[in-house]
Amino acid sequence: MWEPRAVFRALPLLLLLLHSVLALVSAKGSNRTTWNTLGGKPPLVIAHGGFSGIFPDSSSDAFNLAKITGSKDLILWCDVQLTKDGAGICLPDIKLENCTDIAEGIYGNNSKSYSVNGVTTRGYISVDYTLKELSNVFLIRGVLSRTNKFDGMFDILTVDGLVKEKLGLWLNIQHDAFYAQHNLSMRNFILSVSRRVNVNYISSPEAGFLRSIRTKLNLRTTKLVFRFLGHDEIDPSTNETYGSLLKKLTFIKTFASGILVPKGYIWPVDTNLYLLPHTSLVSDAHKVGLEVFASDFGNDFLFSYNYSYDPLAEYLHFIDNGYFSVDGVLSDFPLTASEALGCFALIGANAPKKVNTLVISKYGASGDYPACTDSAYEKAISDGADVLDCPVQMSKDGIPFCLSSIDLKESTTVVKSSFIKLDTTIPEIKSGSGIFTFNLAWDDIKHLTPSMLNPYASQYSMYRNPEYNRNVKFLTLSDFLNLTKSHTSLSGVMIIIEHAAYLAEKQSLSVTDAVIDTLTKEGYDKPGSQKVMIQSTNSSVLLKFKEKTNYELVYKIDEIVGDVLDSAVKDIKRVADSVVVDKKSVYAVEISFLTAPTNTVSKLKSSNLSVYVETFSNEFVSQTYDFYADATVEINTFVNDQKIDGIITDFPKTANRYRRNRCLNLGEDTPPYMKLPPIGGLLPIIPKNQVPPAEAPAPPLTESEVIEPPLPPVSKTASSSSPVAGTVPETQPPGNAQAKVTVCFFLSILAVLVASLLH
Repeated sequence: MWEPRAVFRALPLLLLLLHSVLALVSAKGSNRTTWNTLGGKPPLVIAHGGFSGIFPDSSSDAFNLAKITGSKDLILWCDVQLTKDGAGICLPDIKLENCTDIAEGIYGNNSKSYSVNGVTTRGYISVDYTLKELSNVFLIRGVLSRTNKFDGMFDILTVDGLVKEKLGLWLNIQHDAFYAQHNLSMRNFILSVSRRVNVNYISSPEAGFLRSIRTKLNLRTTKLVFRFLGHDEIDPSTNETYGSLLKKLTFIKTFASGILVPKGYIWPVDTNLYLLPHTSLVSDAHKVGLEVFASDFGNDFLFSYNYSYDPLAEYLHFIDNGYFSVDGVLSDFPLTASEALGCFALIGANAPKKVNTLVISKYGASGDYPACTDSAYEKAISDGADVLDCPVQMSKDGIPFCLSSIDLKESTTVVKSSFIKLDTTIPEIKSGSGIFTFNLAWDDIKHLTPSMLNPYASQYSMYRNPEYNRNVKFLTLSDFLNLTKSHTSLSGVMIIIEHAAYLAEKQSLSVTDAVIDTLTKEGYDKPGSQKVMIQSTNSSVLLKFKEKTNYELVYKIDEIVGDVLDSAVKDIKRVADSVVVDKKSVYAVEISFLTAPTNTVSKLKSSNLSVYVETFSNEFVSQTYDFYADATVEINTFVNDQKIDGIITDFPKTANRYRRNRCLNLGEDTPPYMKLPPIGGLLPIIPKNQVPPAEAPAPPLTESEVIEPPLPPVSKTASSSSPVAGTVPETQPPGNAQAKVTVCFFLSILAVLVASLLH
């Protein structure tokens, strides 16, 4: 039963194997040689059912992927269940319907009720089926938020099949007492396996079971670990709660060499998911000679807001906090745990950069604080951003200030104020209604309460730092520049300008002039000042700055493109030095899986245009499955495969930390967890009937989408203000649209010259 169900999957799996056949060597260069573990050795990475964050738990591909992407000392975890005929199988749940498709197949009406550790449990239990009968049952994902595309593809594995992997083995035994009631001996099974192969670890939440096998094993090669469940749950062999047993570490030491605890036992969180002070459990256990292993790690699990949706930061909190280190972590995503251990731990806060890719903030550190506020910018600076961005908006009284959107509804609580009466529809700006910045004076805007941007809240209920300190404020462009020029760690600023034509023609506001004047006033036009980057989706805006300044000009392609025509590249080159593109313009995506790289980056870079890519976020839902729900894997791929020049991110800390890890620039010695994933390696594994028809590839960027007429002159009086509230919205112009027209660059220059002569 070791072979996967479908033979057609063999070739795609070779792609996954090829990407790391090579090095299982841990990276060198740690700044410290010892760990705060019990024995001073590096913590273990234990792959919970293999790489069960991607493939179904305990499937062949889950174990294979863990093996080829994990650390060299990786331990494979198997939750052992027994069949009716005494075979040991790896399944994460005693109820088979929670991890297999048994309820949907030929045994669909066979569920029964049993008493499991004194709890009435109804379901499909392995004691009712022989190993042969379970050959008709296939594995499915156990966490519903994970992809279902690999469900029903893999056979149930036996323990004997798993040991062929030749890696460290951890067997977890959870229901010895239950199996004994059905004349099945877990004790005999474990002793039999241990005589044939080396089992590195055996864990159980039943103290009686561990005590019964202790004298029958070679404890120099097999370690026994007592597993703690919830504080109020009861160990059936001692009839004590795990909370009470936590106070009896000396007793546990008499039959075990270590303990396995949920991570909340070590670093608890409050009801709002913010960290509380760590407990003394690790140091207490180490004092009596017990190793401590922590469980419940997963990149797609709900964890403390203190980690900013960054699972790597959570691992570092447990293994490299300056006070203690757990002796191992049990993870559904062993690659992330391996890279935390091998690449990021013990390097110190001031490790040198290994790559020069720019880190550019997205509205400051807007993953942690409200966008474009003083706190967001200060956090971005402390987190190591090179360039701070300011999307410039204009107030009614002509004050330029930083705000993520021209619509105040998107980043403030303006709808709860008296200004709700200003809600109106302006199709030239956006579909739907808004309360626009140019309808309020700066004194009114600066007193509005900022709100968090939550891009993944409506679809995934993932909220960012809901208890941020509300004593934050917005900044004028002048305030922003005064903040940035006082920090020598910054190399520059990115000023973002949109809607310039509308503001000039309809609101008598020149955002370009306001930006130029403010930059000059603050000394940014003088030699030796920080670099200024002007970004816009409108070539007409960049042309205006090209006429009047020497700043770096950045053209943003805000639609998804699969290529850039040579004529379009030439036109971009005439107005810009750099380009911003979306991640999906770099790698084509289908049903959240990568298919192939596009030509976008290579085409732009071949013309000596720098390429900055957005938006890199920590939330796992922002990444395709090929990046293993790991923001660092995603960044590493874009930097090393596509050679991008800049990372635009709302979590600058993650990108800056990546540049300083010890696993970069190692060539053939690069460890497997820092190698690039095979682009498009996962999609071919999915059965064809599970993949919808391929979408048409993204179109290329054309010349007509780049060239625009020049900006209109500022109207002497604004048109009879904004459209009436409730106006029926029209379709928002697509792409880089400020009503672009097909016109050659020469005619665009000529029009500017004519306009200047007339004035």
